Amino acid sequence: MSTSWQRRAVTRPKTVEAVTLVLLFAVTVLGVVVTRAVVSDTPPVWPGVALAAVACAALRLRRDRPLHVLATTTLCTMGQGALGYLLTPGLMGPLLVAQYSTSLHTSRRTTWNSALTAAAGMVVTGLLVPSFRNSPVLTTVNPAAWVLLSAALGAYVRVRREYAVARAEHADRQREEEARHRVIQERMRIARELHDVVAHHLTLADAQAGTAAHLSRTHPDQAFEIIARLPETTAAALRELKATVGLLRQDNDTADLAPAPGLQQLPDLVDACSTVGLVVSVTVEGQPLRLTPVLDLTAYRIIQEALTNVAKHAATRTAQVRLAYTPHYLTLTITNDTASDRPATTPATGGGFGLLGMRERAAAAGGTFHAGHRPQGGFEVACALPLNSNDESPAT
Repeated sequence: MSTSWQRRAVTRPKTVEAVTLVLLFAVTVLGVVVTRAVVSDTPPVWPGVALAAVACAALRLRRDRPLHVLATTTLCTMGQGALGYLLTPGLMGPLLVAQYSTSLHTSRRTTWNSALTAAAGMVVTGLLVPSFRNSPVLTTVNPAAWVLLSAALGAYVRVRREYAVARAEHADRQREEEARHRVIQERMRIARELHDVVAHHLTLADAQAGTAAHLSRTHPDQAFEIIARLPETTAAALRELKATVGLLRQDNDTADLAPAPGLQQLPDLVDACSTVGLVVSVTVEGQPLRLTPVLDLTAYRIIQEALTNVAKHAATRTAQVRLAYTPHYLTLTITNDTASDRPATTPATGGGFGLLGMRERAAAAGGTFHAGHRPQGGFEVACALPLNSNDESPAT
């Protein structure tokens, strides 16, 4: 029944409004009848009914012109009181509804100013009624209290609605901020992946082509061997680019995409660096652990970017990679031994995003990152990535 009534109230608002006003008019007329029953000097009936009809008819405009409707119902109620009717809550129904509607649709100051004015009108009317001079509670206190109570109820409902709207707007803004933050984070992650893939493989391809051109006259066999391995570098770049760009295509089947690289591909990375004349030595300390995919990719990308920087910017042709496993951390250290290196991707120079991307990767994994010149010469990249002992297990 309740659901059916609510559905009708939504689909037929004018019908519901008319029925409500008719019921309110009936309650007001009942108040007139009650007055005739309790007052010895019975006031006339039809003036009271006419004033009730005018007050109820005016309520149709209570949402558009709340103050005008409140003034009309107040005057009608005062007229009924002046005729000798007892101002009961039933008789004051149109005034109470108008005051409640005024509290809903006006400011707090307007609400209470109008409520005090209407309450004062009820007090003045009660004092002028000769039939109830011996009962000030019925003539003054009771009508004024009902008016103020109606105003308070309307103000409370208005505050609750404003609070609900404010909460909904805040929730919407918070959801938008969270969605925008997730988009930015995802965009930055993809940007790091693209930078690492392009910077590494294109650096190797450029170095291989330059080395082959340099050796083409003096050592043609070595030059042909380097050229023969050049397609492997470009093919690896295409595979990783396809995997990275595939993340942006939500509707495509990603079953044919290559898996994200990890430390298992570290020997291939060392071998690729050797084709451009960079000799990389890898040292592993502690018991190697099977890392989570995110941590495995983070460690691989940091090593890859560090070795790419060595190949691009360092005068030395050697680099050392150290992986240290402890119960709680995986420490990566990449160094090159020369005092003449000049890493152009340091944040101070602002010339690239290599070190910035490594720092962001380490921070995203909850680790620490440091890069800088060594006191004894050369450059060092050090990173400590936290391990979750519950999820990590010895590598097989």
